[in-house]
Amino acid sequence: MSPSGGVTRNTLRRQISGALRDEVLAGRLPSGKEFTVKQIAEQYGVSATPVREALFDLASQGLLVSDEHRGFQVRAFSAGDYHSIVQARSVIVEGIFSGCHPITVRGDAMTSLRRRASEAARAARGGDLDVLVGYDLRFWRELSAFVGNPNISDFLATLRVQGWVFLVHRLRTSAERDRLLWLDHEALAEAVAAGDRATVLAILRAYYAREQEWADRLLIAELSATDGR
Repeated sequence: MSPSGGVTRNTLRRQISGALRDEVLAGRLPSGKEFTVKQIAEQYGVSATPVREALFDLASQGLLVSDEHRGFQVRAFSAGDYHSIVQARSVIVEGIFSGCHPITVRGDAMTSLRRRASEAARAARGGDLDVLVGYDLRFWRELSAFVGNPNISDFLATLRVQGWVFLVHRLRTSAERDRLLWLDHEALAEAVAAGDRATVLAILRAYYAREQEWADRLLIAELSATDGR
């Protein structure tokens, strides 16, 4: 394959992966939805190879389940899954910012983080979940990149996407949505910019405590429903 062909295929792979992830987050590909490589290739008007690679990428991120005979299925996350996701994120992020190294951020990276924080907070205040999810994912991706370890950054990004897949559809119909939406992106960004570790940790701990509380409630409700069957 020519170099240009490889670039084109990889670009298509990323575009299709991103588009399908957005479809899952928006609920247009609901949990349990089944489809094949052929169906997605026809939908986007492209060859099967980049589609297959994109679908396996999403499967490796835990968003799809692969079946040799039936194709792919959108993964259904349980309250137990969400509980574990929140717990894992809190432990990793706490470890990152509790370390002995000073918090240092380049000026251009900080400018970008502030912009993501502003847009995410604005969307949260307005209750615009579709906009919020996109900016929130970018915000946390850029924040975790400060660690300088791409494996940690990629893992946290995957956990964040998985959490939103579980959460976003419940928030759309929740009477508690306004209370549950996190509004402190900008405060966290400014604490990071100032190198204020104590404030960074205080904001993060308050955030994850609230997330864990809701995860606990959802898990208890799910277990009660299971026991009542």
